[in-house]
Amino acid sequence: MKLYTKIPKSLKPYYEKELINYANEYSSGNIKGAWLHLERAHILGQRYPLEHTFVHWKMLLFGFKIKSTKEIIGQIPRLIFGGIKSFVGKVPLGNPGGANVPPLKSFPLEIELQTIFKKSDISI
Repeated sequence: MKLYTKIPKSLKPYYEKELINYANEYSSGNIKGAWLHLERAHILGQRYPLEHTFVHWKMLLFGFKIKSTKEIIGQIPRLIFGGIKSFVGKVPLGNPGGANVPPLKSFPLEIELQTIFKKSDISI
């Protein structure tokens, strides 16, 4: 069994860029755009415990900011268990991480994210 501990250096800039884009969109008042970047950061980082947990933390805070009880309640178990699932490589590919989707359901990857994984030499 492969254990996932640290995000590869080749993928980390893409992950960090999504978090920067999230912050920029949120600060400009574009809530939908901000959320989209959190989802993309989740997909890119979900195999890696620290990055996965961090995105769920940001999603929880986002839930508080937009006063979404559903998001707040939905993020708590994801925050607790997401990193553990990442560590052993049991994450659903393409899952955007929000409380509006089942936590164990895989989703198709958009072409741009497929390209990022390929550029980063990460098999999906």
